[in-house]
Amino acid sequence: MEHFWQTHRMSVIAVGALIIALLSFVVVIPETQQAVKIRTGEPVEVINRFDPAQPYGNTGAGIWYRIPIIERMQLVDRRIQNLVMENETVLSNDQQRLEVNAFARYRIYDPVLFVERAGSEELLRGQLARILPSVLRQELGRRTFASLLTAERGSAMRNIRDELDQQARQYGAQVLDVRIARADLPSGTPLQSAFTRMQSERSQQAETIRAGGRRDAQIIRAEASAEAASIYAEAYNQDASFYDFYRAMQSYRATFGPPQEGETDVGESSIILDDSNDYLRQFRGGGQ
Repeated sequence: MEHFWQTHRMSVIAVGALIIALLSFVVVIPETQQAVKIRTGEPVEVINRFDPAQPYGNTGAGIWYRIPIIERMQLVDRRIQNLVMENETVLSNDQQRLEVNAFARYRIYDPVLFVERAGSEELLRGQLARILPSVLRQELGRRTFASLLTAERGSAMRNIRDELDQQARQYGAQVLDVRIARADLPSGTPLQSAFTRMQSERSQQAETIRAGGRRDAQIIRAEASAEAASIYAEAYNQDASFYDFYRAMQSYRATFGPPQEGETDVGESSIILDDSNDYLRQFRGGGQ
């Protein structure tokens, strides 16, 4: 072996140097990465570019080549990334201070634009981490705290996602989703004062509704009374003498008849009237 090394040492070294030189031309692109080939500072080719229509395993990943020194490969993750925002204070439209935890999911869809504008995934994450709180404050600042507990919350999330996506596309990224993990009122005195304010607002709303109900009831009773008076007047005009007779009988029954249901019997009583009294006109001939 020693004799072989002494005899072929230069050949072995030359072969090793050749292998190392050949390996410097080769780059392995994983399935999870897309690569941008940069030649003298300019992107010239994208390898394994993200394409949702291509099945996994047939995307162009594998062994590729480059020219050392002149060309270099920058790997860009093609998977969905998470951006987490924790404990951000947001002021809602009804002046409630909220402690908000949110997260966004994004993907780099244009690696060339990403390399030109962002340069690295850490810089892109930093940019989005600054943009997300600003967009979230603007959107939630137009809404009340109570609206975040209803279906309106979904609309707010879509608006935040669209605005963040518009900003992210400047760096070659696409925002897929934005969600609020938690939105709470601050604990302690601010929380109790917020609850007290909410109770006061609900009490005012309830009193407003009750006042509206009382107003509507008065209007309905007034309209019903007017309609009843109109009906009575119409009936009276059709047969005035019969109507006068009917009303007189009702009065006689109430005056001289037995107690009606719900009335108290006060015992026997007497009433003396002259036969010419107008109240007794129905007992005279013709009701005169």
